[in-house]
Amino acid sequence: MVDRLGLAKHTITKIKEIKAPMPGLVLEISVKEGDTVEKGQSLLILEAMKMENVLKSPGDGVVKRIFVDKGRPVDKNQILLEMD
Repeated sequence: MVDRLGLAKHTITKIKEIKAPMPGLVLEISVKEGDTVEKGQSLLILEAMKMENVLKSPGDGVVKRIFVDKGRPVDKNQILLEMD
């Protein structure tokens, strides 16, 4: 009956890894491992080409692991955080 009404279940895809969109320098990390975050919450600030880019959570979740440190350079597509 659910299918006939067009109310089929939707698949929710969770993003597990937050990657650097470009090479840059980690200016600030706003979360700690184990923190619960909401969609749109600031995770870290990445400086690239003299501009500060705020990377935000794509969805609700828990920060499982942080792979970078403040003040360290990162490469494009480098994994910054792991979410659960």
